[in-house]
Amino acid sequence: MAKTPQVGEQAPDFELPGTDGPFRLSEHRGERVVLLFYPGDNTPVCKKQFCSYRDRADDFAALDATVVGISAQDLASHEGFILKNSLTVPLLADVDKTVGKAYSASGKRAVVIIDEQGVVRHRHDHRLGLDYQSVDDLKAALDAIPARA
Repeated sequence: MAKTPQVGEQAPDFELPGTDGPFRLSEHRGERVVLLFYPGDNTPVCKKQFCSYRDRADDFAALDATVVGISAQDLASHEGFILKNSLTVPLLADVDKTVGKAYSASGKRAVVIIDEQGVVRHRHDHRLGLDYQSVDDLKAALDAIPARA
């Protein structure tokens, strides 16, 4: 079964509570948005992933995109994960897994990049969840998206 949404399709809108306040996808039209779905706070690979972004903060900031992490833990868990590891990416709480299901990414590691018009332009699903997209991988994916006219 194909993962939804697929590249070229409109990204489903959603609103979730986040560590930087509520996040509604449609409020970020005009920006490129990177959704980082991940299995869980304080797991070894997730910690390595988000710490790698923290450790390359300048390169990460140069991505010129709004980036958020999404998993099923609640805000208290996300806030503890950020505090414990000095993380820099805002995390969204998809406690009922509605957004994860809408993006075929519930409980998995996946990257979905959405363009300024709200269309999915890149999707990477990790088969085993033991690796992740590095800052360089994210930059390459963003660079491959045509600039908006």
